[in-house]
Amino acid sequence: MPTVSVVMAAYNVAPYIGDAIESVLNQTHGDLELLVVDDGATDGTAAIAEAYAARDPRVRVLTQANRGLSAARNHGLRIATGPVIAILDSDDMWEASYLEAQVRILDAHPEVDIVTGNAWLLGGRLSGSPARAWPDQRPAPTLAGMIADETAVFIMSIFRRRVYDSIGAFDETLRTNEDYDFWLRAACHGFVFSRNDTPLGHYRIRGDSLSADEVRMISGILKVYRKLRPHLVNRPSELALLDGQIGRFEIEHLAAEARGAIESRDYAAARHHLSNLHDRRGGATLRVAQLMARWSPALLSMIYNHRRARLAVSRTNRDRTA
Repeated sequence: MPTVSVVMAAYNVAPYIGDAIESVLNQTHGDLELLVVDDGATDGTAAIAEAYAARDPRVRVLTQANRGLSAARNHGLRIATGPVIAILDSDDMWEASYLEAQVRILDAHPEVDIVTGNAWLLGGRLSGSPARAWPDQRPAPTLAGMIADETAVFIMSIFRRRVYDSIGAFDETLRTNEDYDFWLRAACHGFVFSRNDTPLGHYRIRGDSLSADEVRMISGILKVYRKLRPHLVNRPSELALLDGQIGRFEIEHLAAEARGAIESRDYAAARHHLSNLHDRRGGATLRVAQLMARWSPALLSMIYNHRRARLAVSRTNRDRTA
């Protein structure tokens, strides 16, 4: 039996999956199995994975009809045999020492159930920067900390099998934020987290990734919070934090919908979203924008695009001097 089972869901990632698989096979902690779950890919992803499986017995390729990320991960989890489980997305990579460093923490601290990590961003304007703070001054993640800070746990995490055996699989009804939901459920059950803030992986930013869809991501996180809320009725401090986050993301959702409507020149929808946003947040600027969406939509679009361009230049300059 391997000490670590690596679960890799894969759907139409032919340009990336080879690097992801090689980063697993090159681990200094080599006592592992890699379960690549082909989620109905149509671009040659499965053939690449099968080629690695033919060369290395640690690799197994599982296939299923396309059912989404959570279902693919769950397929792998059902087959996994190791007492420790690691999740790696099929377009990301690990440094060779990743598993060794994380497993060392579990071995040294039997009370710890989940070790969350860090990685270098790969692609996008912040490519080469750490995905999370380094050094990270935040305490180890707790339920309250994870509610207050949705970035407290990074997707590159490993966990003891007992976590999965206790809380169950990834929620297949979620199309985004399924990992956040999983960590929150683990914290609700009392499982203990630790953090290794050294970047030991590479987290790819792609324009076609789910995280690039702002409205969908915010909708997903709200769904996770509303799902969690009934479990906190007897935990007033965590419940107060959760309600604050729900209010925050409801406002962010309205703002994202308004931005999307302006960008698509759907000014009736923009007026509706801006009105709702003004009702929640108030402010003269939103009131003016709402009126412009009705009476001067072209001017609103021009001002909005000008402001976006200025913000983009400001971010670029800040990144260059960081």
